[in-house]
Amino acid sequence: MTTTTRNRRPRGFRLLAGSVAGALAVLVGLTAAGPAVGDDLDDKQSNLESQQAAKDQQLADAEAALEGLSDQLRQVAAELVAIQAQLPAAQAALTEAENKLAGFEREAALIAARLQDAEEQEVSISATIDSDSARADEIRGQIGRMAREAYQGGPGLSGLSIVVGAESVEDFTEQFSLATTAQRAQSQVLDELATIEADNRNSQARLSAVREKIADLKAEADQKVAEAEVARQEAADRKAEVEDLIAQQAAKQKQVEGQKAAAQAEVDKIDSERAAISSEIEKVAAERRARAAAAGQAPPAPSGSVGSGALFGNPTSINPIYVTSEYGMRLHPILGYYRLHAGIDLRTYCGTPIYAGRDGTVQWAKWRNGFGNQVMVDHGFVNGNSLMTSYNHMTSFVVGAGQSVSRGQLLGYSGNTGTSAACHLHFEVYVNGATVNPRPLLGL
Repeated sequence: MTTTTRNRRPRGFRLLAGSVAGALAVLVGLTAAGPAVGDDLDDKQSNLESQQAAKDQQLADAEAALEGLSDQLRQVAAELVAIQAQLPAAQAALTEAENKLAGFEREAALIAARLQDAEEQEVSISATIDSDSARADEIRGQIGRMAREAYQGGPGLSGLSIVVGAESVEDFTEQFSLATTAQRAQSQVLDELATIEADNRNSQARLSAVREKIADLKAEADQKVAEAEVARQEAADRKAEVEDLIAQQAAKQKQVEGQKAAAQAEVDKIDSERAAISSEIEKVAAERRARAAAAGQAPPAPSGSVGSGALFGNPTSINPIYVTSEYGMRLHPILGYYRLHAGIDLRTYCGTPIYAGRDGTVQWAKWRNGFGNQVMVDHGFVNGNSLMTSYNHMTSFVVGAGQSVSRGQLLGYSGNTGTSAACHLHFEVYVNGATVNPRPLLGL
């Protein structure tokens, strides 16, 4: 037997469930406001709702695993479970923050490399401009000297002076060759100057573009540094949260370790009570068989199965039936091993009616250790098998031992007695003295 409800969960569970519900509410709000991306948001909402349902079930199962503990032990274990439930999300947030920081740092490194390349281009272009400017100045100097020489009456090399001044054909040929060479040199110097000036204009344009790029890259680098700093702080905060949760977990685990002996003693009491109940049920079934045999009406041999389908009606006032925790094995949060949650927990509210699931006879209505106020109803033999149901943690009961009850008859009112965390109905079904899963027998 373990326990689960929604009415009085330990505070750690309420906080965690609230955070999940809050995240769901945010997504629902976004979905309502979103334009043509509805399908994507619907998928996200559906996924988050599934996660919410899974988280709710995990919390319910964790609560169920706490049955059999005193309030003090249950609170310690609940706090530990709540911390452990928060750790994965906190660690995921830390990983996301670290990845974001790494992304900003990679971008900053790429920008820095581009900036360095641009600055190297600036240096190279500036050097080219300086070199070309020096050469242009040199050429201009040459042109100036040529102009001065021509102005000061230097050797004339016009075609007329060559013809008039030539003393012979050989002299004419020589002077004409010299004149041609001089003119070619002047043309080459002027062409080179024009080329250098054109190159310089291109270089100046490139230099301006590079300097603009450098300014942009420096601004982008400053922004990435700022973004990286914010991401670094976010990662530090998330890391601190994880470290704090780990520290809390370690402290709570240490506290839990110190409670193991007490927890084991309480669980042993519950197990002993359950063994006593099973023994009493088997004894009742054996006596009923003996009486039937004496009357010549012995039922067939037990088959181990009472059949399938809805053998029982809804024992609660909640319609439809709402199962908060299933039948099955649960990891004990303190003792660290799996124990059977021997029934299903059904949603009820404090003081709400509890009904008989099937015609039968009240075997007892009394306090049982761990189970609180318990009503056990004997339904006789079904397919040769003894069938009984128990209704646990009740605030009070209105029936007594030996009383016949019919399906749907009031047995008492739900509560939180015994080792229970909140008002609910822990419903168990016994076949030949052993518990079975009640869900299919309730038609669920």
